[in-house]
Amino acid sequence: MRVTYEAAASFEPSTTSGSATVLERSAVIDLDAIRHNVRQFVAIASPANVMAVVKADAYGHGAVQVARAALEAGARWLGVAHISEALALRAAGIDAPMLAWLHTTQSNFQAAVAAGVDVGISGWELDAVVAAAREQERPARIHLKVDTGLGRNGSTIAQWDKVVSQAMEYQDEGLLRVVGIFSHLAVADEPHRPETDEQLAAFREAIAVAEDAGVDTEVRHLANTPATLSRPDAHFDLVRVGLGLYGLSPFEGQNSAELGLRPAMTVRTLVSNCKRVSEGQGVSYGLNYRTSSESALGLIPLGYADGVPRVATGGPVRVNGVNYPVVGRIAMDQMVIDLGNAVTDEAGWLGAEAVMFGDAPTAARRRTTGPPPPEPTTMRLSPVSAHACRASISMRPRGRMPGERGLD
Repeated sequence: MRVTYEAAASFEPSTTSGSATVLERSAVIDLDAIRHNVRQFVAIASPANVMAVVKADAYGHGAVQVARAALEAGARWLGVAHISEALALRAAGIDAPMLAWLHTTQSNFQAAVAAGVDVGISGWELDAVVAAAREQERPARIHLKVDTGLGRNGSTIAQWDKVVSQAMEYQDEGLLRVVGIFSHLAVADEPHRPETDEQLAAFREAIAVAEDAGVDTEVRHLANTPATLSRPDAHFDLVRVGLGLYGLSPFEGQNSAELGLRPAMTVRTLVSNCKRVSEGQGVSYGLNYRTSSESALGLIPLGYADGVPRVATGGPVRVNGVNYPVVGRIAMDQMVIDLGNAVTDEAGWLGAEAVMFGDAPTAARRRTTGPPPPEPTTMRLSPVSAHACRASISMRPRGRMPGERGLD
């Protein structure tokens, strides 16, 4: 897989007649959409600042390019899971504040301290980070994480006093600076759930405990994308925006367009086969889907090896301006759409452009066509695509899609 910064560049060409070059599979990243989405969140979160979450190669959109676009649009922080991801951004010349929060005993804390990367601390990491600070002869920058109910990393409430006290001892020795306190929400994408209120109360209590111990942080942060959109009382000093940065809605029943967001990735391919079938024709492994009447089936050469989740069955693929449902199981490198009675000339559909999501209405309507699963699952080619997707990727640095009206 190659990445280019030229708009509308073409890779992985094939020919239908030996002369006409077409794209077999392509993913176009619209950096203007990233900028637009960041500006939306900056306005929503103000006066809190925005952390653009660019982990997993920016959800497959290209970490360095997305990070730069997000910072240009007003994000003040960058967030990643692993220190190695932060170091790659530093190596690309990005010097904005950034936080890495997921570590193992083999994580390179020395490099993080040397590069000025903030490190999330749940408890056990504290001594390792302090050892790195001593080795580098410079104080580490840390954010203390408290588990308010998600049950993943973060100090337990029972251990919070101890973690805070130990961190303050090291800070008094000049070995670190407690830059932030943070936690993560479990069900903010379901606004009616009471657990978010419970987590918010626990987070406020953890902040109070830390402040009583003398902690004076620069940032307190709890809100993810759904909480940024729906819970202003959870904004504190900083919000962490992941899904929303890429134009994805975290809410069931509410699409990206309704939130004022623009999907940043458009995935296109070509119909590779088309044939008419009789009523009752089984489709794909398991034959779990059978046609309800005489129909036509179109074969799409994308599958879970390209990052399309198998649970995306039922979601639409747009061909010739119309959405058609994915039917049957999604295989490793192909899936099938039911074209119904739209096909009269099968050969005429061969090579037709198929859009999975992106600038076409497919992205905004993915929830409302058929019985698709939640959008963050069906929409996200992303983390897999950065490493395994066989689609060529192009960057659209600036400029809108043809016919697109300004949303900025």
